[in-house]
Amino acid sequence: MAPPKPYTVLQVIPNLGAGGAEQTCVDVTAALVAAGHKAIVVSNGGPRVTEIQRAGGLHIEMPVHSKNPLRLRLNARRLRSIIDKYRVDIVHARSRAPAWSAFWACEKSAAKFMTTCHAPYNIGGSEWKRKYNAIMCRGELVIANSDFVGHYLVDNYGCPPAKIRVIPRGIPLDKINPHATSAERLLRMSQNWRIPEVATVVLLPGRLTRWKGQLVMIDAMAQLGRKDVYCVLLGDDQGRDEYRDELEALIAHHHLEERVRIAGHCSDMATAYMLADVVVSASIEPEGFGRVAVEGQAMGRPVVATNIGGSNETIIPNVTGFLVPPDNPEALAGAVRRALAMPPAKKAEMGQRGIEHVQTHFSKEQMTYATLLVYEELLAK
Repeated sequence: MAPPKPYTVLQVIPNLGAGGAEQTCVDVTAALVAAGHKAIVVSNGGPRVTEIQRAGGLHIEMPVHSKNPLRLRLNARRLRSIIDKYRVDIVHARSRAPAWSAFWACEKSAAKFMTTCHAPYNIGGSEWKRKYNAIMCRGELVIANSDFVGHYLVDNYGCPPAKIRVIPRGIPLDKINPHATSAERLLRMSQNWRIPEVATVVLLPGRLTRWKGQLVMIDAMAQLGRKDVYCVLLGDDQGRDEYRDELEALIAHHHLEERVRIAGHCSDMATAYMLADVVVSASIEPEGFGRVAVEGQAMGRPVVATNIGGSNETIIPNVTGFLVPPDNPEALAGAVRRALAMPPAKKAEMGQRGIEHVQTHFSKEQMTYATLLVYEELLAK
């Protein structure tokens, strides 16, 4: 089969900061350029703009994060001019506000319009919000990053199943693997966390926000009742000072000040995972994919996650990790206790199976390859 002719893809995303959608945008940009295609990204900017540029993509700044109806129309006009100037073949929207602008920009143009839904949206009984969200189903093809998200689109917005392509998120196995750190980095991070050299660590990564389940984890630590186990809540509060205060108050309430740490943002996740004896994803609302559970497995760590959303698709229960009901401190404590009690040989076996599971199903290369196949499918229509 002859390789496809070079084509141009314009990805539209609100911002290029931290987050899974943003990382996927960067990864797809790099894959497009490596395959000989042209990659353009339109966003309101952010720290990852330089990653787009280093990958060989073109970044154009535009306030596509805005939900203002007038701004949506103005953005549509500017996007149409970009489509015409750069002869864009595909416009790929990764969020709702920019998707509306991109949809209008593609009308009566030669460019194909498609979307990716990275996570379920809150409807809250509002018919207006349902119509606003439904733009993500207007793409000629629609990528969902899990079966859970695909069913969500069908059940809530009537998205035709025939146009949905499920492509799980992929993680960079060159950076997230048991060999991607060093003893020096491990020592430095454990000192920053104020963890004794010989300690048992339970790690919950994720930005400090209520639905990530940090409060449940603190309650579970109280029920665990082991003074030799330390818990690290690893993530930025992103200005949620009241929630951070609530976490600290609950830690004090359970007299866990010496055993629960709020460690803030971390830019060296491979080292963080290697310091952990158990990795926890305690989300009380379903995640579209659930990166923490996959990364924990990739690092060979026993993972405990809530059995909602994407985690049901990324963990093989009792083989690569454990699933527990959401918002249930007792069940979470029980699963952590079970993980910690595994004999070394059983723990090593679970870790190796987790590594192989992620290498087989959730690599960055698999994700980008499948995405480029969707682009080619769309262009062939």
